[in-house]
Amino acid sequence: MSQDSGGRKPFKGRGALSNPVGRFESTAIESVDDGWYVEEQPDSIATSLEPDRARAIISTNDSPDIPFEQSINPYRGCEHGCVYCVCGDTRILMLDGTTRTIADVRVNEEIYGTVRQGWYRRYAKSRVIDLWSVIKPAYRVTLEDGTQIIAGDDHRFLTERGWKFVTGRTAGCGEERPRLTTSNELLGTGAFARAVEKDADYRQGYLCGMIRGDAHLGSCERRRDGRVLGRSHMFRLALCDDDALERTQEYLQWYGVQASGFLLQEAVGARRALHAIRASGAARVELVRSAIVWPAAPTKTWCAGFLAGIFDAEGSYSDGALRISNNDHQIIRWIVRCLSELDFRVTVEYWPRVGRQPIEVARLIGGLREHLRFFHTVDPAIRRKLNIEGRALKSDARLRVVAIEPVGTMRLYDITTSTGDFIAEGVVSHNCYARPSHAYMGLSAGLDFETRLFYKADAGKVLQSELARPGYVCKPIMLGANTDPYQPVERRMRITRSILEVLAATRHPVSVITKSASVLRDADLLADLARDNLTTVSISITSLDPETKRTLEPRAASPQARLMAVRKLAEAGVPVGVMVAPVIPAITDHELEDILEASAAAHAAWAGYVMLRLPYEVKDLFREWLAQHHPQRAAHVMSLIHDMRGGRDNDPRFGTRMRGTGPVAELIRSRFKVACRRLGLETSRRMPLETKLFRAPAVAGAQMTLGF
Repeated sequence: MSQDSGGRKPFKGRGALSNPVGRFESTAIESVDDGWYVEEQPDSIATSLEPDRARAIISTNDSPDIPFEQSINPYRGCEHGCVYCVCGDTRILMLDGTTRTIADVRVNEEIYGTVRQGWYRRYAKSRVIDLWSVIKPAYRVTLEDGTQIIAGDDHRFLTERGWKFVTGRTAGCGEERPRLTTSNELLGTGAFARAVEKDADYRQGYLCGMIRGDAHLGSCERRRDGRVLGRSHMFRLALCDDDALERTQEYLQWYGVQASGFLLQEAVGARRALHAIRASGAARVELVRSAIVWPAAPTKTWCAGFLAGIFDAEGSYSDGALRISNNDHQIIRWIVRCLSELDFRVTVEYWPRVGRQPIEVARLIGGLREHLRFFHTVDPAIRRKLNIEGRALKSDARLRVVAIEPVGTMRLYDITTSTGDFIAEGVVSHNCYARPSHAYMGLSAGLDFETRLFYKADAGKVLQSELARPGYVCKPIMLGANTDPYQPVERRMRITRSILEVLAATRHPVSVITKSASVLRDADLLADLARDNLTTVSISITSLDPETKRTLEPRAASPQARLMAVRKLAEAGVPVGVMVAPVIPAITDHELEDILEASAAAHAAWAGYVMLRLPYEVKDLFREWLAQHHPQRAAHVMSLIHDMRGGRDNDPRFGTRMRGTGPVAELIRSRFKVACRRLGLETSRRMPLETKLFRAPAVAGAQMTLGF
């Protein structure tokens, strides 16, 4: 057996030569039969399989160069063995309500994104899945309220008319893409406010607000048997939130007061533990009193500190209202004065209470925009109060685009999040999609991706529950967008078939993409769906040469088997097309016309193609593959890839990542169009799938019988 220059031997039946370390913690697995009829040969690696027990199975997508909004991936990993942004100081909204520059955000941290619920898009918890940076031309987007964001031309922002790119440079499909103009208005609250300096005035103001709002401070005579034994002096502050308690304790030290901490009350049931700090003695208590005197002429930083302290002590934020209450009219007047000093609008409400002393409530006016400005300006210590999850994305901020101007080339940053977006400088920003998916599970994108498979346990039942939800909107589902739905284990597991059974029973539209001839096992369901224009199938063909296929896709079906699947599906009345993917320059690109001719002869109705993509986890694996199988051509292949990817291994930008740019990419695009025109192949499926026939499955207690 041949070896590459590093002495690495290929494993029989596997595409990757190595197993680079995954980025996150690994998981436990068990070894099982993978569905192949032959035993593993020497120098091979057995496949393992384990359940992926997800509560939801439908994934959503709104990328402009992927023609579907919903997808299902029955499996993670694939046995086929195939081998193939904003300025760094932009602040994004973290889940605790604070802000951080995007360059300082880390994987797995929690931030805010948005999700669409009914008629509104709402703020939602999101998680950072990946992050990266790139040096490229940048543009400054200036909004009417003064907000400025520096971003690359491919970055997208949410406007009142949907997602728009920063510039309208031609996308990979040859059409002008949606771009920002001065008639667009971005959605969000506008630029985040900067926190005031935490100087001596801020610290004194915080102590004044916190201690006057929630502490016990006093002196009293100690008596026994009618005799005065002396005077007792005591300061005590008890809170459930340690952050505010620790800040108060720290600030008291600036005044020479050493307050000791203790547990006042243990946690009982749902009630949290109550911790406290205290100090005693006449000298210490007098120092505390001197720290909380009302100033004759309060500074802005004192006002901010006072508001942070009184909010931690007496404030609340719920149901979209920010309130600070107290039964001391003097404190309410100071709250109003300090808010006015910082240009906030406030109204005071009088709340009578039966059998209790009435209170006054200062309520901030201006909606979420002003609430966030309050949080970021005064910086309260109690983060749990700064929760905006579920709030509708509505604001009166003046966010009309007034200018888009180039600012030169610089390093820009981007992140991938679980919601597909994040909040950058107060506006909704889109993030930048199957080997890389294994890295998120703590596994390698190399051999792990081919040998450690996960299957969606109870996929049909989970899908049935999702389709039965009251708010579900029927949109076509792509089956197998990330990994092939017809893995060898599908013979035994029948995960994909269980999904198709649910979709057929509910008359839900679905498209399937695969490189396996095993799709013919479900031809009965697909033909049934096709009669109502509810399905399409795309067969992926990389090469017609058996030797090339053997090294590129060692466990995938042969080209002849795939063409047979195209023919038989077409004969069964299933609309079927072919994806020439991936097209690898100087390796498979010369076969483009031959594959299209063979597809047309097999009665394919349309065709598409995708240029080779080399995301982070794949680029080194592909280089290893080149060194092993095409050592004389490796440098030339990578040179052509760089020509199509802006001088890099990969171009992740929407609009260009599927087709590439430059002379080589343009030549392949032209060859594809000419061949399709000559052969009578459409370059896209023109008739959209039917969505009006969908009928939701019955709820629990009256569920359909689908034979799971």
